[in-house]
Amino acid sequence: MAVPTTQIETYGNRFLEPGSRSVQLFERARKVLPGGNTRTTVFSPPHPIYMSEGAGCRVTDADGQTRLDFLNNYTSLLHGHGHPEVIAAAQAQVARGTAFAGPTELEIDLAEIIVARVPAIERIRFTNSGTEAVMMAIKAARGYTGRPKVAKFEGFYHGTYDPAEVSVTPTAEAGGSAHEPTAVSETAGLAPGTLESTVVLPYNDRASVERILEREASQLAAVIVDPLANGAGFPEPDHEFLRFLREVTRRHGILLIADEIISFRIDYAGASARFGFTPDLVTLGKIIGGGFPVGAVGGSAEVMGVFDPTAGRPRVPHGGTFNANPVTMAAGAAAMRLWTRETVVRLERLGDDLRERANLVLDEAGLALKLTGQGSLFRIMPKAAQADYRSGLPDARLAGQRRELHLRLLGAGILMSPTGLGCVSTPMDESQVGELVEAVRTSATAMSAAQ
Repeated sequence: MAVPTTQIETYGNRFLEPGSRSVQLFERARKVLPGGNTRTTVFSPPHPIYMSEGAGCRVTDADGQTRLDFLNNYTSLLHGHGHPEVIAAAQAQVARGTAFAGPTELEIDLAEIIVARVPAIERIRFTNSGTEAVMMAIKAARGYTGRPKVAKFEGFYHGTYDPAEVSVTPTAEAGGSAHEPTAVSETAGLAPGTLESTVVLPYNDRASVERILEREASQLAAVIVDPLANGAGFPEPDHEFLRFLREVTRRHGILLIADEIISFRIDYAGASARFGFTPDLVTLGKIIGGGFPVGAVGGSAEVMGVFDPTAGRPRVPHGGTFNANPVTMAAGAAAMRLWTRETVVRLERLGDDLRERANLVLDEAGLALKLTGQGSLFRIMPKAAQADYRSGLPDARLAGQRRELHLRLLGAGILMSPTGLGCVSTPMDESQVGELVEAVRTSATAMSAAQ
């Protein structure tokens, strides 16, 4: 049962008012969708904001309220909404055909763009989501090495394939020892043996990682790591940690997978290039699709050879009716061509300015919160968050503060995620950063005064 909107503070948000259009749509949705929902991440009690349209860096909800979009469909929209070059590319392809029982030149175009940018990627295959990309990367690693287990870091999110849904949001109590975390299921329905075949590692803890990998090496196909993990609050990798991880995995014949589905946007050549290490496989999604469903797995020609069908049945067959969909490929190529080195630098400067100014405002208001992140990415986290997952776990008070700040910012015309995730996009400049900083100032000051 939805929480009655009359029992909560709206903070100026029309979608939370009784009888709002969002309330009406949610009640309709509940009759045909479980909990009125088909995407868990966009549900927020008592009901989500239903969106109507977007243009540039702003979105308008079903109740006619317009906000600055600092979420960009969870970081997938590099160029905001309706960029004319991306729209023109998609529309032109729609007129020629939306899907075919065969490849098109468009997938070669996008593949060439990505291979030319990313040092670790010599060959690439497209999927329809980041989850599919991670699934195929893990299957490729198992197929290449012949080993059954996968290792991941505590608190890191890699989609909804079974091994990825281990120790994503564990409590410190459930996670056990900080130096050797316990594998904790994130969901019901995991395949039998998933917890036993998934090794959980503590981030930025070299000694523990090396000890665990040496013990498990003969069974480990891969280690998957997000170089700048949103799920853990964008913890900074300690000096040389990722290069150390590359060295120790190579020493034991373990493949290293860099999940850059979100973090790819922090650098022209991606996150692994930014941090100076070369993984065996890289998973991509979000920004490479120009606003359409997409995912990709790429890597060295040798490892990616497990997918090669030219000499007979490949070791890892990989089909998909909409893989390399031509509309997605056309839009993605247009979006990536617009993602120039100069644009990357400009957005990083905006991101740096935003994090610095917003953190000063939060400090002045006395809230124990801060903005983390790099490049165009940021997230509101507890001030105590350091370079690991557990230090960023909010207590009940801080979780409540972040939820209130989210609602106040929504009411002030700023869209971010309830967990504080946000990003800047190319239609933005210093004026939009200033709008967000001022909204943080007003909201944080009001919260501080009410304490």
